[in-house]
Amino acid sequence: MTQDAPQRDLIVLAADKDAEMSLRGIFSRHESLDIHSVDAEFIVHREHDPGCLLSSERYLRQYVETHRYALVVFDHEGCGHEETPCTILENRVQDSLEKNGWHARSAVIVIEPELEVWVWSDSPEVDGQLGWAGRKPDLRTWLREKEFLLPDQEKPKRPKEAMQSALYEVRKPWSSSIHRHLAGRVSFRRCADPGFEKLKRTLQQWFPKAESFPA
Repeated sequence: MTQDAPQRDLIVLAADKDAEMSLRGIFSRHESLDIHSVDAEFIVHREHDPGCLLSSERYLRQYVETHRYALVVFDHEGCGHEETPCTILENRVQDSLEKNGWHARSAVIVIEPELEVWVWSDSPEVDGQLGWAGRKPDLRTWLREKEFLLPDQEKPKRPKEAMQSALYEVRKPWSSSIHRHLAGRVSFRRCADPGFEKLKRTLQQWFPKAESFPA
């Protein structure tokens, strides 16, 4: 990266619009992440999860000189290599980025099993955004009745299918804006997913709250 190149903070490659909207919602809450405000640009891979796995380095090559850092986020479920652990897939994509201009300034997050696991919690915001506020039975009871949520589980094992079914039950259309609203409102303390924890650690390392820039 040349010193005189115009630099934005971050380029984010997401697998689909839902992931992009969730990440936009998360980044809008930089204070809750304990980071400073980030000048981030978001792009979506036209080949979605498999594309992020197989060709992130090609998609991001044009941003090597214009962005300080690069972040790749996609789902384990649907990437085409579900039998391979997330960490191995992350390392595979990371190696490709490192060899293509992003040495020591990129990160890859593979979500297990899929993005929707980040937003499921017992927060009333989930009920509201999914159209379940005030309904009987309540959302979590309904999830258990439909066996999306087992008695010893905090989150559905099939989070995307559970969300789609919950929306269908109340005749509410699926929308990427739901992901953005939930990511922008549900407490981060409620999410202990390994992928989300990695995202927080990475952003805190790249964009520490105390960091300041010349006016």
